[in-house]
Amino acid sequence: MHQTLESSIPVGAGMDTRRRRLIAAAAASVLATPFLSARAQDSKTYPNKAIRLVVPFTPGGSTDILGRTIGLQLTQAWNQPVVIENVPGAGGSIGADRVAKAAGDGYTLLMGHIGTLAVTPSLYPKLPYNPVTAFAAVAWVARVPNVLVIHPSVPAKNVQELIAYAKANPNKINYGSGGNGSAAHIATEYLKLQSGTQMQHVPYKGTAPAVTDLVAGQIQLMFTGLPAVMTQVKAGQLRAIAVSSPNRVKAAPDLPTVAESGYPGFAADQWYGVVAPSSTPKEIITKLNTQINQSLSSPEISGRLSGEGAEATPNPPEVFSKLISSEIVRWRTVIEKGGVKVE
Repeated sequence: MHQTLESSIPVGAGMDTRRRRLIAAAAASVLATPFLSARAQDSKTYPNKAIRLVVPFTPGGSTDILGRTIGLQLTQAWNQPVVIENVPGAGGSIGADRVAKAAGDGYTLLMGHIGTLAVTPSLYPKLPYNPVTAFAAVAWVARVPNVLVIHPSVPAKNVQELIAYAKANPNKINYGSGGNGSAAHIATEYLKLQSGTQMQHVPYKGTAPAVTDLVAGQIQLMFTGLPAVMTQVKAGQLRAIAVSSPNRVKAAPDLPTVAESGYPGFAADQWYGVVAPSSTPKEIITKLNTQINQSLSSPEISGRLSGEGAEATPNPPEVFSKLISSEIVRWRTVIEKGGVKVE
């Protein structure tokens, strides 16, 4: 007859607190062993089924483009499908919250970006997730300079002329973004703060519909990642007048920066990366990070991203985690100082 753990230790009426703690600790260890073994086994066999990569915006924007690029690379490397699921709304927070509450098994990931991970905490007081505690950083994928594009009907060829026109026509310019709290929203509010102009925000459920309305002349201005508007700019449907990065970009070397256009220190790049629920085993995080970094370091992918105005940023998870934390602090200052509110 098998003896139970507790009956194997003499227990009497005078058993002290220390002995009770020893029994509890031993019991917890026994109970935890099968669970830990199962997690270790899951990590070794990962991935053995389809992975869901949530993109918290509509198809066609920079987040979607980069998410599909990474998804394809993982599919080819592991011979397991990576299914892209677009879940737009509330500046990306709806999709992000879905991943935050998902099982931490490595099969539900988020294609996060500056808006969902660093900006929304300061815009939404009741945000249902904490970007720092709800997620485990997996891989910093890319940095993408924002490009300032305007509809050809706007009589401006550069930033100075645009600001002069905006000041002469307060609140007559409507600017679009992929949603309240998105990177485009905050970048434009940052420009308004720096230039002292007044423009009206028109939030969309993603970058693609905002670009469509910009081309149609329904809105007049937008900051967005280069990949989302390169085609329209080359076709003459939109006019690009500046980039938000500290330095000019290889994909558009003739475009000046906002900083060199009269606003020194202006920088509002977008960045993107993959995160997982915080309970995801470290072994799975490491496996994902290694494979994504390997893809980003390949001449094919880094060249493709560079051609679209994006810079591949392969790094350990810890570096991406520190970026998220530091950017939350940085943009909180801009949001509070500028009095930015979500409509």
